[in-house]
Amino acid sequence: MPPNQEREDPPADFVNAVESLRRVRLRPEVQMDEAPAPQRLAPFAVAVTAEVVIDDDELGNGRFVVLHDPAGHETWNGVFRIVTFVRAPLEIELSSDPMVPAVGWSWLSESLASREAAYTAASGTVTRVASESFGAMADRPATAEIEVRASWTALDPDLGPHLEAWAELLCTAAGLPPLAPGVVALPRPRRT
Repeated sequence: MPPNQEREDPPADFVNAVESLRRVRLRPEVQMDEAPAPQRLAPFAVAVTAEVVIDDDELGNGRFVVLHDPAGHETWNGVFRIVTFVRAPLEIELSSDPMVPAVGWSWLSESLASREAAYTAASGTVTRVASESFGAMADRPATAEIEVRASWTALDPDLGPHLEAWAELLCTAAGLPPLAPGVVALPRPRRT
């Protein structure tokens, strides 16, 4: 995860934050890759994308971005802002349930709490999307998705717990059972 460097070398806090992300070990179902970081939102940024994959089926995906402004940012209430996105299929029957957005937001709150990730100024949206096909595409089944877009300010440059919490949110949205902190999932055997 190379830092976004436009004009100057990254400060030690940002370098340490990136290193804390590199130390995180996620569940084997989560395939994470580096991604281009936004260039204009903060002096320094790093981003990753991830997919939850089981037996070659993608069950959910998302993006995790760390923005760092050493001078601080008034609306962030700090120097590290985490901006995330998670998308996963949703049972079509649940797409009209008015509780789905609140449940989706609770997944994030509970994930951050379970990883003891210190944060403030959380904000975001949870969206339900339902699609039905018509005309020449009428034979396609109806589909639904849940999308969680959230951001929060990390109060500590150790961002590992924040990445772990986001990955837990991604897995929960994708329908995987939760793992307790400190428990490592065994790799799933590959189908042949």
